[in-house]
Amino acid sequence: MTSPIEFPNVFKAYDVRAVYPEPLSESVAYRIGFGAGSFLKKSSPGKPVVVGRDMRPHSPALIRELQRGLLASGVRVIDVGLVDTPFLYWAVNELDGAGAIQTTASHNPIQYNGFKISGPGAAPIGRESGLQDIEALAAGCDYEAGDETPTVEHQDLWDGYRQHVHRFLPASLLDGTVQLKVAVDASNGMAGTMVPKVFSGLPGLELIELHFENDQGSFVHDPNPLVESNLGWTQEAVREHGCDFGVCFDGDADRCVLVDEQGNSVGCDLTTAWLAPNFLTNGGGVVYDLRSSKILPETVKSSGGEPHMSRVGHVFMKSKMKESGSSFGGELSGHFYFKDNWCADSGAIAFAAFCAQMVAEGKPLSECIGPLRRYSQSGEINFEVDDKDAAIARLVAGSPEAEVLQVDGVTVDHGSWWCNVRPSNTEPLLRLNLEAATSQEVDQRVAEISTVLGGTRVDH
Repeated sequence: MTSPIEFPNVFKAYDVRAVYPEPLSESVAYRIGFGAGSFLKKSSPGKPVVVGRDMRPHSPALIRELQRGLLASGVRVIDVGLVDTPFLYWAVNELDGAGAIQTTASHNPIQYNGFKISGPGAAPIGRESGLQDIEALAAGCDYEAGDETPTVEHQDLWDGYRQHVHRFLPASLLDGTVQLKVAVDASNGMAGTMVPKVFSGLPGLELIELHFENDQGSFVHDPNPLVESNLGWTQEAVREHGCDFGVCFDGDADRCVLVDEQGNSVGCDLTTAWLAPNFLTNGGGVVYDLRSSKILPETVKSSGGEPHMSRVGHVFMKSKMKESGSSFGGELSGHFYFKDNWCADSGAIAFAAFCAQMVAEGKPLSECIGPLRRYSQSGEINFEVDDKDAAIARLVAGSPEAEVLQVDGVTVDHGSWWCNVRPSNTEPLLRLNLEAATSQEVDQRVAEISTVLGGTRVDH
């Protein structure tokens, strides 16, 4: 054995992600396959590891070496092909796998790639739940170059996946009794494959397709729907074609953002609040991340449900879903989680849920969302700060009358307004989210908090 190697800037908090081919090379992919296979087979001996990939031009080369590493670790591999990330969450349950690995870099620019790793039941594997162990196992692995094509099992499971997602659609849309017209921006990502395979041919659904081409190795716009400028195509198409609503997906189609019939974007916390009552018909709970508007827990309570606050990140959201037994969850980033999907997030099911809620309410989306726009929000503002801990301490010390929650940074609630300040895991940044009754007060409070935090405001 050679000495253990290091993987600078490759292993992140929730997944593996880096620029290809350096530092994320084929040899690194092989080692990650070996490490992941060695880790996953400990708890699920004899069970297969399910793998898939996105549309990035280097994904075939990386998944090939990933598979070779997995085989070298002694696990059986099932390749489900070119799929969206939530497909893997479904497939690992459908196939009773030891885990699943998707080759993707989500919303990152085209030169990036990476791996999202899940355990049995689509349980997320992050730094605190196994990713560190996988890194250590990968670091001690010898890379064995080879030209042979890995001998793995290939399965086409799209029919089963389509049936699974259709469970979340109303019968009236499936049989054409009700009609919806929807603009969908696939962002040149995996929604360009998923949407036609899952939602085409439905009598009640007309799709206006935007940027569905995903084999050209480039993006018309960054595949990140949280950036307002990336929603411009969806907004324009909704207005031009008279759509009921629009949806913009990220690169691997596990996140999406809603646009109403007037072309206005809808914050994902408001989307969660809008959908929540439909998942609370028999009580239960809804999980939300701590940056969300107060209207979300207020709506859940008024609908007879129990709101459960979570740390930011899919690892924490999924854990809170299972721990609380909640039926639904939503994150400000555009991840939506479903108990009937093993508590995993799914852009496809979120799209189906949007359609179902539109049919149930039978009125324009802007009228559905309007009552939820009760408060004014700052959006996420970044500050470059050298000493993040000292800045947070100043904020707490200067808020003696406020309710303070020190989870995922600090949340300071003054009653009429509140803010959350979170440190970045990878950059010298503090991220501020603030909410108040009016936009004027938001501006005033942001200015006050900016002074307390110090540093330089970074707009990106």
